[in-house]
Amino acid sequence: MIKAGIVGGAGYTAGELIRLLIHHPKVKIDFIFSTSNAGNKVSQVHQDLYGSTELTFTNQVNPNIDVLFLCLGHGNSTSFLQKNEFNKSTKIIDLSNDFRLNENQEFGDLHFVYGLPEMNKSTIKNAQAIANPGCFATAIQLALLPLAAEELIQGDIHINAVTGATGAGTSLSATTHFTWRDNNFSHYKTFVHQHLGEINQTIKSLQKSFEQEVYFIPNRGNFSRGIFATVYTDFDGTIEEAYELYESFYKEAKFTHLSPNEIHLKQVVNTNKCLIHLMKHKNKLLVTSAIDNLLKGASGQAIHNMNLQFGFEEDLALNLKANYF
Repeated sequence: MIKAGIVGGAGYTAGELIRLLIHHPKVKIDFIFSTSNAGNKVSQVHQDLYGSTELTFTNQVNPNIDVLFLCLGHGNSTSFLQKNEFNKSTKIIDLSNDFRLNENQEFGDLHFVYGLPEMNKSTIKNAQAIANPGCFATAIQLALLPLAAEELIQGDIHINAVTGATGAGTSLSATTHFTWRDNNFSHYKTFVHQHLGEINQTIKSLQKSFEQEVYFIPNRGNFSRGIFATVYTDFDGTIEEAYELYESFYKEAKFTHLSPNEIHLKQVVNTNKCLIHLMKHKNKLLVTSAIDNLLKGASGQAIHNMNLQFGFEEDLALNLKANYF
């Protein structure tokens, strides 16, 4: 049994992380750090956990845990680690964007490995520190990895992806209120979203010659959770060759699956799956991918990474069923 600590315990991703970890047969939650909720029961904030746990939030950390999950806002993980020291053997999984890019992956004695299991599984197994990928970045990269691995991306990449309201976190803003989101749809951070950095980095790590543009339009949907991404680019092969390429690349992937039929969000929400569908139109290959932004795009992927780090079965505590109706 390993001991886990969670920092930034009041947010959506932390709530999902707690829900999964209290049912993980090889993990005991040692502490859940939240300065604003110290002393309160976790179930007061994460109300789906009534009857499942009596854990309380704390403003104290135990430096001798086995694994630390950082569920802090972007930019805050670095400052937290500067102020708090942990055992040299403590494994760290950061869910912010602080350590995802190559130039930011060194922190003191730590080297953060990019935690996309479909690409870096063997490296993750031996890593002490993991930079968990972004949610949009996860869905989009999984749509492109097989093409990049065979150096088949020859033209610009066009991406249109929509995320649910939980993608914005728990802090209120003008565009997160129900009255604004309900019966509404909009784009934001068009062509400049922060996840483009890690997307480009991954493509170039697999296809050294990649110099094309990645055009990304992120959208806000009027649903709670999930990401639905459509990605298209030039492709000279047939649809049969595309499917063969993707099936070969993902044949050992535990959670990424190809569908012969068109996909939709209800198939993946509340699961750690990524579903992918392919379509050929003239000289374009359209790749559609769908994930749950809080699970495959955040906490579920973090636990997948932890399972790999500690030599557990990959899907331990992650065999989740979609709430289809």
